[in-house]
Amino acid sequence: MDQKTQFPDSMFLVDVDGHPDGQRHKTLSFSRTPSVLLTFAANRFTRSSARVYMKDYGIGAMDWRMLVMLVREPGCSAARASAAIGIDKGAISRSLARLEAKNLVEYESLESDERRKKWFLSKKGMALHDEILEVALARLRVMLDGFSEQDIQDFNRLLQLFMDNMAKESLS
Repeated sequence: MDQKTQFPDSMFLVDVDGHPDGQRHKTLSFSRTPSVLLTFAANRFTRSSARVYMKDYGIGAMDWRMLVMLVREPGCSAARASAAIGIDKGAISRSLARLEAKNLVEYESLESDERRKKWFLSKKGMALHDEILEVALARLRVMLDGFSEQDIQDFNRLLQLFMDNMAKESLS
């Protein structure tokens, strides 16, 4: 289905008064634009997660993502994690350095090139992952309060479609 669905711009725009130039201006609605809502929700979620994980476990939200990534794909490279998570490789490398300093991850060098590494969780890292996982699931249940199983399946399907569309347009 390559045909793009057309939506009227008015579906996503609001008129705003009160500018110094005395003119009304159109801009994106905070409540009717999916990309804005998704960004706001992701920002709030990440900020909230970062507070909880830093306060209780001494790691940030990005570090938690890396723990999950290394459980899902033991031995992955920073480049692979970057592609999977959708975060730039520099942020992945900084997270891995923080986790390594805490003895939560370890690596094997690929071939004879010390810069190319396969990353794994240490036993300490796996134990921390398992501990945080319980907290992450509890937080998820709070966020999904009022959703049915079908709502969650539909939400996941729509988010996946959104990401697939971004990949088609080279937006990711």
